[in-house]
Amino acid sequence: MTTKLTIPLLAPDPAAFAPYGQFVAPPATPGERRFYSEVLDRRPAGSVPVLHTNHVLPQTLPLDVTRIERHAHAAQCFIPLDVARYVVMVMPSAADGSPLPEQALAMLMPGTMGVVFNPGVWHLGATVLDKAASFTVLMWRGGAQADDQFLTIPPVTLAAPS
Repeated sequence: MTTKLTIPLLAPDPAAFAPYGQFVAPPATPGERRFYSEVLDRRPAGSVPVLHTNHVLPQTLPLDVTRIERHAHAAQCFIPLDVARYVVMVMPSAADGSPLPEQALAMLMPGTMGVVFNPGVWHLGATVLDKAASFTVLMWRGGAQADDQFLTIPPVTLAAPS
């Protein structure tokens, strides 16, 4: 009998998340700016920026994840517009590019902080808690290489923080 993989949701931790991307947060000092352009500049030749908004229905915890995605050649940025809390799950890739669910990292994010996924990072799509929500999503699309990859995985349960 196979035991289902359960991953606890952690508080946002920029150092733990760093191999997968970075968080987008407002500066603490009035008048200060934080720039995220460097991560968004990694993109396929011939691609164009795509900016869209979405509307996401809420989920409840514990949450069984069976579908993940990645964008092998470009970063993807989610900025909350009207979000209470949301879930971020990322996982590294094996040498052959397949995801490693047993090494997944999951965080419970406040609606006041965005996230940028590095190119090639397997991640959960926009998943919100508490209420229907909307994000602004920025990424690059086009060019010679297809960049959207979706994969069904054995269920991974994301558990509420203890």
